[in-house]
Amino acid sequence: MNKELIGRKILTTLQRAGYEAYFAGGCVRDDERGVEPKDYDIATSALPEQVVQLFPKTVPVGVAFGVILVIEEGISFEVATFRTEGDYLDGRHPSKVSFATLEQDSKRRDFTVNGLYFDIKTDQVIDLVDGRKDIQKKVIRTIGDPAKRFQEDHLRMMRAIRFAVQLGFEIEEKTFEAIKVLAKNIEKVSHERIRDELNKTLTSADPARGIRLLDETGLAGYFLPELEKMKGVEQPSEYHPEGDVFVHTLLLLEGLKNAELELAMGALLHDVAKPDTFTRGPDRIRFHGHDVLGAQKSKDICKRLAYSNDQTELICSLVLEHLRFKDVFNMRVSTLKRFMSLPRFDLHLELHRLDCLASHKNLDAYYFAKNRYEEFLKEPPPPLRLVTGEDLKNLGFLPGPLFSEIIRKVEDQILEGVIKTKDDALQYVKQNYSQSKEKP
Repeated sequence: MNKELIGRKILTTLQRAGYEAYFAGGCVRDDERGVEPKDYDIATSALPEQVVQLFPKTVPVGVAFGVILVIEEGISFEVATFRTEGDYLDGRHPSKVSFATLEQDSKRRDFTVNGLYFDIKTDQVIDLVDGRKDIQKKVIRTIGDPAKRFQEDHLRMMRAIRFAVQLGFEIEEKTFEAIKVLAKNIEKVSHERIRDELNKTLTSADPARGIRLLDETGLAGYFLPELEKMKGVEQPSEYHPEGDVFVHTLLLLEGLKNAELELAMGALLHDVAKPDTFTRGPDRIRFHGHDVLGAQKSKDICKRLAYSNDQTELICSLVLEHLRFKDVFNMRVSTLKRFMSLPRFDLHLELHRLDCLASHKNLDAYYFAKNRYEEFLKEPPPPLRLVTGEDLKNLGFLPGPLFSEIIRKVEDQILEGVIKTKDDALQYVKQNYSQSKEKP
């Protein structure tokens, strides 16, 4: 289905009914850049109730702001009435909205590159804010006074950085300076909205640059102060010749490009506890337990930023397990297979690869684990539950902690390839455990 063609049908319907209607915002910007737009938003002089009358399937997602979703052929299009906005009393939402002209609508938008319209009747871009020049110069610039625009909507500061890294643009100097001056206002924005912008930055083509910009503007310090603590934290030079923990983290992020969110967050937070576990011993610097504490701190961060339970679990697992690769050469087969059975082990592998490339660059453990994992995936999964608690009762064992130990040991033997059948499993228990709850 061609979204643009369906969008053009909606525009034609609005225009035939006597209303102005144009493609607006990001779709025009992307088309100007030679990039196929993902979505097509529409701006029109038609009022929300008039839009609803013209189309059979609509959803009133933001009537107070003049926004209606029009659904055609199963695809949703945001249709917004031209508007002006009153004062932003809460730093996020305008106190009132008034329906207006195209020119007035263009002036209330955030950045010049997002202030463009496309007229399908003339096949021309309507540019009232010099957005095309900024696209050509690859610049993110606010429409009008940057301080005023950021005071209206504090989240725009993070959006400026997100657009810069997504589009590969620079932030215009006055716009950048205004973010630095007003950065503290980000504390007034909900953590959910901050998280959404952070996610888009981390899953962009250049997340390291995004984190640098969030750091340089001071924004990161207000919602992720743990990053600031990484600066200046020394690391043992034989393993980390690149520098301190913050430098290492940025180098690791430079290896990511449009990555999955959980991997990007795991990369950002994998050494988050190093500042709290730093010790300088007689032989070298150490960070005992930074994996365990890091997982705990990551859980706190994920809760603060309102990530889902599933996202939090995977992010924390990536942080908790990232040191285990150094032991893969010496792991028993059963231990290695349990390690490779972690959910999304492919992400654990990739985090380890990036971690190595951002430090000592020794990929021996990565290739060893990768090859074993590829072999592991080809094997049919063994039946691990060959012995149950009921089986142990029938053998005369009393319920208790020993049950879990026996079942775990049997599973290890299955993973090692020693036990293959239920009879093998029961025989192993009889030979290796007494009914007095003690190993012989």
